[in-house]
Amino acid sequence: MKKCIRWMSLAAVVFAAAGVLWGCGSGAGREASATMAAQSPPAANTYAAKAAETMAAMEAAVPGPVMDDGSMPEDGEGSPMVAHNTEEYRYNPENPFMAVSGAPLSTFGADVDTASYANIRRMLLGGSPVPEDAVRIEEMLNYFYYDYPEPKEQEPFSVTTRLAECPWNQPHSLLQIGLQAKKLDEDALPASNLVFLLDVSGSMDAPDKLDLVKRAFLTMTENLKDGDSVSIVTYASSDKVVLDGASGSDRTRIMTAIENLEAGGSTAGSKGIKTAYELAEKHFIKGGNNRVILATDGDLNVGVTSEGGLTRLIQKKRKSGVFLSVLGFGTGNIKDNKMEALADNGNGQYAYIDSMAEARKVLMEEMGGTLFTVAKDVKFQVEFNPAKVKGYRLIGYENRVMADQDFDDDTKDGGEIGAGHRVTALYEIIPAGSADALPSPSLKYQQAAGTAADKTDDGTDHESDRETAEAPSFNDEWLTVKIRYKDPDSDKSSLLEYPVKDDCYYSEMPEDMDFASCVAETGLLLKHSEYAGDASYGSIIGRLQDMKRVKEDDYSGEFLYLVKRVAGY
Repeated sequence: MKKCIRWMSLAAVVFAAAGVLWGCGSGAGREASATMAAQSPPAANTYAAKAAETMAAMEAAVPGPVMDDGSMPEDGEGSPMVAHNTEEYRYNPENPFMAVSGAPLSTFGADVDTASYANIRRMLLGGSPVPEDAVRIEEMLNYFYYDYPEPKEQEPFSVTTRLAECPWNQPHSLLQIGLQAKKLDEDALPASNLVFLLDVSGSMDAPDKLDLVKRAFLTMTENLKDGDSVSIVTYASSDKVVLDGASGSDRTRIMTAIENLEAGGSTAGSKGIKTAYELAEKHFIKGGNNRVILATDGDLNVGVTSEGGLTRLIQKKRKSGVFLSVLGFGTGNIKDNKMEALADNGNGQYAYIDSMAEARKVLMEEMGGTLFTVAKDVKFQVEFNPAKVKGYRLIGYENRVMADQDFDDDTKDGGEIGAGHRVTALYEIIPAGSADALPSPSLKYQQAAGTAADKTDDGTDHESDRETAEAPSFNDEWLTVKIRYKDPDSDKSSLLEYPVKDDCYYSEMPEDMDFASCVAETGLLLKHSEYAGDASYGSIIGRLQDMKRVKEDDYSGEFLYLVKRVAGY
């Protein structure tokens, strides 16, 4: 009798052998982590302990292809078969250093995605190599909370700017830009029209895929309000409407529909997307939160399947006023590039769910940010002062970089920010007067035009007159941060400006900024970046170990554990 071969992923082994150890609870920000710290010995970090337990379960298990009888299949020569990893990540070349003399502006769209960090965590805990293209430093930075002030009344967010010495390249400086979105009172949240678009194709038949999807959405259902509307669309070889506008008060019906989901068939994702948007438009709540939440491994193989085709499809659908959130699941065949493209072009965010702890973080602890948008088409533009800055490099955000002229163009898409979300961006800055060589084009006509403009028709040189003319002095300003954003229901943007002066420079880096620098430095090492300078895991660990937040916040403590693991400590 022919035996059926199936692949048991590493994460699946953990779920089976460890009883989903990661689902035992988690900390959330300062308040929750302070509570947990009070309940545990100071030396014990909850997340690090869970990670250690999970690793023990991984090492006790034997991941790989298994037969129906539990044995390992062989390749015909007595050697165990090895499953092929078909995960896909988009290649984005790193942002280079730019000379202020030729490029004084740096423009990019906001990004609140966190998928890259959770995915990297899954790989590091599983002992898998991390593909360079899987590392998106902006998503690593934005996974964590920072001590940014709450916005003032009537303002959608606060902005924090800091300057200090760059830890991995000390002649250079580091700029931190932090944006904190306003939080919404739970009682004041508008009604939600949610469409759960769930991938139930054969590729989702694994404990860390559909089983985890079901548990995650069951947890989310517990927080529904009576005025909410829930629809469920599943897709495999074809799409199916499981629920059509069920009331949030009918939780039993919603939960039963989720519990009965089974996997099987190919993946016609584009058809499911179209149906989900049709249902979202059918039950549209004016002034409410209208959103499709897609849960998938991204392995779309029927219908529109290319990244470009999916991007064009979702760009058309976002005009309906329906937002999109993408949740990635599973290991081995993740199509990260497709899921990121869908979220980036669907006015939404992309998160990776590797455990029930992460599901709770995204769908419960951070539900306001996941579901409720407070500002859309958010764009940043930084103008550097050549008197202070010779060159700069934006760390991360490679797929969010925009043309400078698009900053003022309200038809150009930026990024969406949800309630309570944080956005952190870092620049490595080469100070003015540095001996560092930067590529700067030699311009023939601009120089000649400038010389000609200095003289009148009679040949008189007025350069000296111009130098003595009264002009504004910006000698204490390093740069100006400009932000454009739109209210969720508006198509007209508002502009905010924040000059960054000498008094923003810290001789000793604040802990919050130092933690962000540790996250970015780790990303540079994982990417094998040509801009890593003197970055080292030893330096990162040394700085992290002395931080108060690492001892009190579970997520920060987990990060130290992961860095130690990748460094071989």
